[in-house]
This record gives sequence, structure tokens and C-alpha cells, in this order.
Amino acid sequence: MKPLKKLIPAVLMLFLAVPAFSTEAIPATNTSATETNARAEVLINRLEEIKAMDHSSMTRKEKRALRKEVKSIEKELKQIDEGGVYISVGGIIIILLLLILLL
Repeated sequence: MKPLKKLIPAVLMLFLAVPAFSTEAIPATNTSATETNARAEVLINRLEEIKAMDHSSMTRKEKRALRKEVKSIEKELKQIDEGGVYISVGGIIIILLLLILLL
């Protein structure tokens, strides 16, 4: 019982010490699911076109512009495909500790 009394405050401190990260707020728009899927398809096709290009004949400025475009496309795709469950590191540690203690 004594080790448990020492462990609980430590676990709580770990849980509270991990900052919560959130994505920036996306303004609510009236886009339907089909419009977002169509936009995602267009972006994916553009990424495939960029990957298929011959980069050896391009200048540094053209390559830099393509890199910026790829980054912006990936960022937009990430915003479109928001979803899923995210567990913080502190949450994983607590779950593991509870499993160890209970089993």
C-alpha cells in the first residue's frame, strides 16, 4: 500500500506535466463530404505529378517552389483528413502503469 501512495502523486504529476497540443482552429465552412473528397483527389493527383517530374533539369528556384508546393499540399491534406484518436505520452504512461499494477 505504501508504494501505491507514492506512485499515485508521481503519476498525476506526469499526467499534468505533459502539455496538451491542439491544431489551429479551422473556420467552419459549408463544404460537403463529396467536395472535400474531390479536393483531396485533386491534391493527391498533383502530388503524383510532382513526384513523376524530372527534377534533374530544374533550377534551384523551381525545385524550391515545388518543395513549398508539396509542403502546402500535405498541410492541406492533413487538415482535410483530420480525425482519429490521439493519446498523449502521459496518457500512454498511465495506461501502462495501470496495466502493470493490475496484472
